[in-house]
This record gives sequence, structure tokens and C-alpha cells, in this order.
Amino acid sequence: MAVRKVVPGETRIGWIGTGVMGLSMCEHLLDAGFAATVFNRTPERAQPLLDRGAQWAESPKAVAEASDVVFTIVGYPSDVREVILERDGVLAGCKAGGIVVDMNTSEPSLAVEIAARAAEKGVHSVDAPVSGGDVGAREARLSIMIGGDADVVDALRPCFERMGKTIVRQGGPGSGQHAKMVNQTLIASGMVGVCEALLYAFKAGLDLDTVLQSVASGAAGSWSLSNLGPRIIQNNFDPGFFVDHFIKDMGIALDEAKRMGLSLPGLALAHQLYLALAAQGHGRKGTHALQLALASLSNVDWRER
Repeated sequence: MAVRKVVPGETRIGWIGTGVMGLSMCEHLLDAGFAATVFNRTPERAQPLLDRGAQWAESPKAVAEASDVVFTIVGYPSDVREVILERDGVLAGCKAGGIVVDMNTSEPSLAVEIAARAAEKGVHSVDAPVSGGDVGAREARLSIMIGGDADVVDALRPCFERMGKTIVRQGGPGSGQHAKMVNQTLIASGMVGVCEALLYAFKAGLDLDTVLQSVASGAAGSWSLSNLGPRIIQNNFDPGFFVDHFIKDMGIALDEAKRMGLSLPGLALAHQLYLALAAQGHGRKGTHALQLALASLSNVDWRER
């Protein structure tokens, strides 16, 4: 299947999912000169895009009918299946030669299924999950991990380059999702370390901002420590990425690990700690809210310290 280069001002963009990250990502495409048609299950969350000239559609299928390239970023694998594969979904409205780009973190097997179903209609499909959270989305500094045909990925670069700084094709369908599982595995255990270290610093009587100055720039430094450590200290647990969604991601990674015969005890422990955090009522907070669950294990009221 031949693929046409994506060009601002010519290529019609569709966008489905205007949450914590999706809204900013679509805004960057509008800034680049793309015309966009949008859909979100909660219509008012798409209003900022409509105020900037985007057009509203009543369904994912209607978005696809008005678009050459459709991006989705909606949450859970069940949501992905619904908005892309179901009767009123994206593939039902795509024309031959169109492109579907799923930017959710989802199951690698689902990405392979979408690619196969799309190919039956002469449609291209790419899985392109992202990392970087709300800040990376707002500042167009996301890492984008891509699975799909090389020529399709190349055609989409004018869009990817408006949303991210690290844009890497991993291989064929599903490989972007596998790379995202690597990313989430790294983050999961790393976040445990960040929260435990800050809890230790507090109980030792150290000034948290001062100790962060010392450790963030050394061998212990990480994106999570530098970007989420200050939020933890400030008791700001607003979501850059929801706890509930991270639990979903870790579950996918553990299922894939089981399928491959891998034992990943660090990831399994982090998953259990996050399940406890959600059970405590913090599922809609950011992933760095893990601090609250770990503090509770030591009978520390982190918010009242």
C-alpha cells in the first residue's frame, strides 16, 4: 500500500481522546497548521480545541470519515478496541490509504490485531505509545515508541516531531507497545526508590529540598526524581499520569512477562504497592502519589508532616 506524506495544511487530522495528555498533543498539531476533527466521550473536555478551530464529530467513525490520519489516546485496551474496531469505530469510517495511529499504552497483541484488520481495508496502522507525562505533552518533549511499517512512520514524522523529541521506530506492529512495557517496568521500580528515599530523608530530619539538590544531579538522578520529587515534597499529587492507568500498564507488562516465561519480581512488587494505593482511594492521582501508600506503611502522615 502506498502512503502519502503527511503535510500541514493539506492532511486532515482526526483526534480521539482529549485527556491529561491528548489535549496538549492535539494543540501542537493545530499550531503546526493541521485541520483537526475531534471526538471525546466527555464533549466539554474537547472545548479548548473547538475554540481554536477544530471541528466536532459525533463518533470515532465520523472522525475517520472526515480525516486522512486518525490519532487515538483513550485509556484502556477495552477503550482502544471500542473506538477503533467496533461498529461505530475508526476503521468503520476509514478510507483506503488512511492511517490509524494508536498512542495509548495498550496490549501488543491488540496492536497486531488492529494492524491486521486495518490492512484488510487497505488502511495503515501504527502503534505509538508515549512517555513524558503531562509536562512532556505540554512542552512537546514526549518520547514516542513506534511500531509499524517504516514508510508509514516516515510519512507521519511531521506530526510526531510536533509532539515529541525522541521519536524511534522499534519495528513492526506491536513493537511500540513492547517498548512501552520496558519503559513502564523501569518507571515502576524507580518510583518505589524515589518515594522510599524521600521518606528516609524526612525521618532522618533532612530538609527535603536541600537533599534533592545533592542527589538529583548524581548517579542516583532520574527523570522521576527531578520532575516528580519536587511535587511529592510540595504534596502536589495532581496527575501527570493516573495511578489507575499505571496499574493497567503494569498488568499488561506482567501478563507479557508471564507469556514469555519471565520472572520480574521488582515489577510485581511495584504493582502490588500501586494496587494498595488505589485501594486507599488514590487511583485518580498521579503515579508519584505512591508516596502516600509507602508513608502509610510506616505510620507517617505525609501530608501533615
